[in-house]
Amino acid sequence: QVQLVESGGGLVQAGGSLRLSCAASGNIFRLYNMGWYRQGPGALRVLVAAVSSSGSTNYADSVKGRFTISRDNAKNTVFLQMNSLKPEDTAVYYCNARPSSSFGGPRAEHWGQGTQVTVSS
Repeated sequence: QVQLVESGGGLVQAGGSLRLSCAASGNIFRLYNMGWYRQGPGALRVLVAAVSSSGSTNYADSVKGRFTISRDNAKNTVFLQMNSLKPEDTAVYYCNARPSSSFGGPRAEHWGQGTQVTVSS
């Protein structure tokens, strides 16, 4: 099935930018809805941004206007451009893949191992 590998995390000062990447295996990437989630210590994993197989996007209120999700189906990769970063953005960021209604195979979701983003004040 699908394997996901995140990259691009690191340490940045408040107001700075980072670009996260999630590389997916396989040749059916275009049929998956993709999302970025984040999780801090002792907190639940929450949705940050999502992009559907058709290109529709959705964002958490806390990141609207600052983050942009995009996908490159030719490269089987989804990106999260993060601008104007704040200390409260500090978390482990996870990539998620969920089959769209057009996918006829298994319905299981897939998760990457996560990449750490730390924003200093």
